[in-house]
Amino acid sequence: MSVPSVGEQLRYFKKRQPKIVETIRQLVEIESPSDVKQSVDRLGTVLASRFAELGGRVHVHPAEKFGNHLQVEFKGLGPRNQKPVLLLGHMDTVYPIGTISKMPCRIAKGRLYGPGVLDMKSGIALALHAIEATLQWSAGTSAGKLPRPLTVLLVSDEEVGSTSSRPITEMLARQSSAVLVLEPAQGLHGAVKTSRKGICEYTLKVTGKAAHSGLDFEKGQSAILELAKQIGEISKLVDLKRGVTVNVGKVSGGTRVNVVPAEAIAAIDVRVRKMGDALRIDRKLRSLKPFNKNCRITISGGMNRPPMERTAGVAALYDKAVVVADDLGWKLDEAAVGGGSDGNFTAALGIPTLDGLGGVGEGAHAEHESVVISELPRRAALLSVLIARI
Repeated sequence: MSVPSVGEQLRYFKKRQPKIVETIRQLVEIESPSDVKQSVDRLGTVLASRFAELGGRVHVHPAEKFGNHLQVEFKGLGPRNQKPVLLLGHMDTVYPIGTISKMPCRIAKGRLYGPGVLDMKSGIALALHAIEATLQWSAGTSAGKLPRPLTVLLVSDEEVGSTSSRPITEMLARQSSAVLVLEPAQGLHGAVKTSRKGICEYTLKVTGKAAHSGLDFEKGQSAILELAKQIGEISKLVDLKRGVTVNVGKVSGGTRVNVVPAEAIAAIDVRVRKMGDALRIDRKLRSLKPFNKNCRITISGGMNRPPMERTAGVAALYDKAVVVADDLGWKLDEAAVGGGSDGNFTAALGIPTLDGLGGVGEGAHAEHESVVISELPRRAALLSVLIARI
């Protein structure tokens, strides 16, 4: 069977739209919260079987605390030393077990709703159907092989920081020529993501001295008062023009209202567009000095995800996607976003990375999470053509 034209591929996926929807539904109905290993592993087992049926070589990376990570390899028709493309995604969701009974998977007004349907089980389903179709089209040349080698990595802890999967992601990225991230597209216009902010997380702890607030107030050293002053200083680090945000999102401290508090803690979220800004903010935070010399401050933490910067490699990959989208009959926009993904890790290594190749919809992590069903065929076509052309 000869490889169909781009337009023919789009028509093919339009005919397959109901099957794509059904695959997404099946994945959504297998709940997979990050903190329930057994549930994520159940989904992983189902997906491993689906990929194996397509001829992929499955390798499971065991994880102790989180679900096991799933790696699948497909052979290519090119030379043996040709580097694969890496399709990168995650199986875990933010929704606790039982959410499916409260927000069941359903179709309404041209959308498919359900927990994790957008972020990012639709992306996984698109990958399955794109690979299946591409294998069929190349069957006449060599059964079981894609136009180029392909690796799929689906991790189980992306929503909680990717601590156990990051080394695997970076290892496979270094072996790949490019990375296509199956995260949702940006907005209802379906933009891909060429830039993501880096994420840093810090904890600021203040230690003071406890005292009775009525009898010995002057002998106490208020950790809460010191923390309040430090928060004022920290807020000065915000630079919206540079895309730097610093948010003290959680504060705790003290024991009783009649005790001068001896301890107070703040959790700090930092988002940056550039690695240089991350290093600068880190220095600033670690150089904070107490206003009250009788209090002691300590800061811990650091970078969770480096920024995904729009490098020349990222831009070149986006340009290729624009050409494909143009052939499919629409203008593919790009977007810079504040949230991070595992694509941050691969882009920071200098590997050309294009994010947001999953479903189009809205409401990620919310009760109205949904994907636009009519957008699924062209996202599948975009993915299948990119796999062949990169």
